[in-house]
Amino acid sequence: MAKRIFSTILLWAIIVGSVTVTPEAAVWLIAIVSFGTQWELYGLMQKMGRQPFKTLGSSLGTFMILGPFYAEKALNHQVPGLQASIIAITIVAVCLRILVHRKVEDRIETLGATLVGLIYVPFMLTFMARMLTITPEMSEGLMLILWLIATAKFCDVGALVFGKAFGRHKMSPNTSPGKTWEGAIGGCLTSVAIGFAFVHFAGDYFPAFFKPHWAALFALPIAALSIVSDLVESMMKRAAKQKDSGAFIPGIGGAFDLSDSLILTSPTAFLLFGLLQ
Repeated sequence: MAKRIFSTILLWAIIVGSVTVTPEAAVWLIAIVSFGTQWELYGLMQKMGRQPFKTLGSSLGTFMILGPFYAEKALNHQVPGLQASIIAITIVAVCLRILVHRKVEDRIETLGATLVGLIYVPFMLTFMARMLTITPEMSEGLMLILWLIATAKFCDVGALVFGKAFGRHKMSPNTSPGKTWEGAIGGCLTSVAIGFAFVHFAGDYFPAFFKPHWAALFALPIAALSIVSDLVESMMKRAAKQKDSGAFIPGIGGAFDLSDSLILTSPTAFLLFGLLQ
């Protein structure tokens, strides 16, 4: 537990430090986390007997996040359809690579595994990077990213605390035996409280459209999907017979264990923010 607390504090310091320096630092942090997550996802697939293009796929995933940011920065304006075009380019690249894959009988399976990694991790996390330009002021977009991270990650904390105190009914005993319905409810309530408080006390730094009552309302689906994201990763780890996706973060595990709750919540938050504009 002590290692987990230390790692959590250190990671939050890195996150807050990155997003308060420059938008570019925030995009690079998202790209680094995405690369590590995708690399570990491909590692889990290999444990399952799949053979994705690990290096190529992870590199293309990083390009998927950094490419649009630097292209629009160079052009000094947003380009309609740029994000979709870059995603399409990464798919083309994988398809070209598969043509020279030595094991002919594994080509389709390798193609599918590689594309799953590209879609599930970097594609989903591109929506977090796109929050930077959801308003003319990138500093407001940075605050939306911080709100998303806090709301999603504190659901884990609330679920852990409430689960230990009141947990009786298992949520998914075959996938994640430690999770309970009581913990999930506690996690959702924690996210609602954190989401509301964050905007209530720092409202001047958020976009004008994002009021505390919207923050509390949006925190509920974000919290619910963060739990689903965690369960999806647990399914993958169980299929690969692994306890953690990695081991470089003491007390937490790997990059996938860190980012799992942000994968399904990033596009959802981007959509919800867009509805208010």
